[in-house]
Amino acid sequence: MATPGTTTPGPTSRTDRLLGGIERVGNKIPEPFVLFVGLFTVLAVVSTGMAMAGVQAQIEGTEEPTVVRGFFTVEGLRWFATTLVDNFVGFPPLGTVVVILLAVGIAQSSGLLSTLIKKSFAGAPSWALPYAVALVGTIGSVMADSVMIVLPPLAAMVFAAAGRHPVAGLLGAFAAAGAGYSTSMVVTSLDALFAGITSAVTESLPDPGTPVTPVSNWYFNIASSLVLTVVCGLLITKVLEPRLARLDVPRHQTESEDGDTLGAVEDVDDLTIDATARRGLRLAGLAALVTAVALALLTVLPGAPLRNETGGYLPESPLLDSVVFIVVAMLAVPGLVYGFTTGTFSSVKDVPRAMADAVKDMSSFIVLAFVLGQFIALFNWSGVGTWLAVTGASALSSLNFTGFGAVLAFILLCSLLNLFIVSGSSMWTIMGAVFVPLFALLGYEPGFTQAAFRIGDSATQILTPLNPYLVIVLAMLRRYEPRAGFGTLISRFLPFTICFWLAWAVVLTIWFNAGLPFGPGQYARLE
Repeated sequence: MATPGTTTPGPTSRTDRLLGGIERVGNKIPEPFVLFVGLFTVLAVVSTGMAMAGVQAQIEGTEEPTVVRGFFTVEGLRWFATTLVDNFVGFPPLGTVVVILLAVGIAQSSGLLSTLIKKSFAGAPSWALPYAVALVGTIGSVMADSVMIVLPPLAAMVFAAAGRHPVAGLLGAFAAAGAGYSTSMVVTSLDALFAGITSAVTESLPDPGTPVTPVSNWYFNIASSLVLTVVCGLLITKVLEPRLARLDVPRHQTESEDGDTLGAVEDVDDLTIDATARRGLRLAGLAALVTAVALALLTVLPGAPLRNETGGYLPESPLLDSVVFIVVAMLAVPGLVYGFTTGTFSSVKDVPRAMADAVKDMSSFIVLAFVLGQFIALFNWSGVGTWLAVTGASALSSLNFTGFGAVLAFILLCSLLNLFIVSGSSMWTIMGAVFVPLFALLGYEPGFTQAAFRIGDSATQILTPLNPYLVIVLAMLRRYEPRAGFGTLISRFLPFTICFWLAWAVVLTIWFNAGLPFGPGQYARLE
């Protein structure tokens, strides 16, 4: 008899063989820091060779060609030695992500975010639970990666309390949070991160188009979140839950030989919201309302400081440049009120501790940002990115592959690479450096290219063993199915990936063909 929590060898299925191949290939890819050090080195060598060969690119509409400059030259080494710090400090996502995460740290450490998740489930009828879980999952990226740890066990307990299959809640919540990670109805640190990388790439473009900000994809994200919520809810109800019943998956957590429940960390009672938490939510809601009114007064009144010189908001205005400030205010103020009301913050000293914990959690990103900043800076300075864009655009034009089909092919490529490069910032740094200029030459706004990338960046990340949170959800699943493995997860998540990809691509197609704005002042085509 197998020991609970372990797997026993069985017939190898096609899924298992495919999974094993992905895992073997993926394990050969180095860590992001090492990967980008290697890419920087390759770029340095290639740029030097191209410079020696006199390679240049002529961008349509410009008088002078862009001449490729080499890293291993007097000019290149002088550039690198004098701009090393600027390349790092000037890496656009660095400041915005740090500042937003400081506010997220306050809201999360105070308990406000987790209590809001519980509140969103309270009183929901049994039939609506899959859709509530899906909606919270897509919005939950405001909590960054922690949503993939916090939400699934809560959803499992809510499903169990409502008489539904807890595993459906567990896996459905992870699918919504993981496959829908790049979309949210609220602005998150990911929006700031992507916008910063895109802005860094556009600095080298002769026509950078509409400035890319954290809200450049906001309208598209709202629509995508709603569509994916419905799709995810239907998949949980019509596909996942019936399949769990057919497979006779246990509804209760498995007990080990000593009588302890495997990995049990919470009970259904943990979902209750006590009187103190309810009072904290009320006051936090009032604080959020007061903050929103104050921000509105800074925006809508005649001569308000967040209007532009003409009294409007588009295409540029202090309002669009204040997105990070607005997000911080709407997270930090209610978080502070909730923390001091409920006692999770007992003194002012607890606030900087919460902010410090948030920075600790992103220390690896700060280290990675150092090499990402150097890579993007060299890509722009050397002119290799411009040459690739011009060459690629010419190749696509010669093949008559410049329409929306090229965009869909780009999304598919991102989806495949996402199986091996699970870091969104890493992959967008690579893909954005090439495809933002390429699509710009084909007449597409950088903000639109970023919106297309979001689909490929999210849909397949719940399928790859390289996603560290897949290991965590597997451990949660083994509380119910001790013999479950990665193949179990892949088979149950595959319908979510396929349907999310297709539904999201349909939303993009509608947005593109209807000429709808992806965000304030942000459209698909360059004017």
